[in-house]
Amino acid sequence: MRASRVRIQQLRDQYGSSFPITWVVYRRGYERRQQRQEKNIISDIRSIQRKYNVELVWFYSGQQLIDYLNGVSTSEPIIARPRNRNLVKINGFEYFGHANRACFMFDYSNEIDGASKVYLHEDQLSKIQKGVFARGAFIKSWGCYTGRSMSRKWRIATRCEMIGATGQTDYSSGYIGGGALPLTKEPWTR
Repeated sequence: MRASRVRIQQLRDQYGSSFPITWVVYRRGYERRQQRQEKNIISDIRSIQRKYNVELVWFYSGQQLIDYLNGVSTSEPIIARPRNRNLVKINGFEYFGHANRACFMFDYSNEIDGASKVYLHEDQLSKIQKGVFARGAFIKSWGCYTGRSMSRKWRIATRCEMIGATGQTDYSSGYIGGGALPLTKEPWTR
């Protein structure tokens, strides 16, 4: 959450307060975490939403995230209206969270230690409709190892380059001095 907030603040500083930003968040992971920590994390997320004037969209599955990107309504619970992607293109997409070379893992070690039951696998990327992203859209995964395979599969599926880390990303700097973006010792790749 901290790294996302840092990036949102950077975008606000760069593009101004009226630049449209949508923050798409896997809700169940934070609900589980707040039960264990006895802290209202959902309220913290909503305060970031208000402070930085972003649209907040909750999702509950990898397919639901795909449906949101495609601009279609979904049968699962979601707090967002469908978008006509012929009219409203996505000009950027950045993923903050756990990942491996082949998938984004939305609930890693949240429900099962060392595993994820909710994810978006590179083999599902072909379900993202071509043309939902604007030409030249900035797409980056801040998750570990996604530059090893997922970046290539993303480009094939969407016709857009995704920058991904070839090694492990380190989020520990997110707690220093108000937060920072994740670091990696390995190169980023497209």
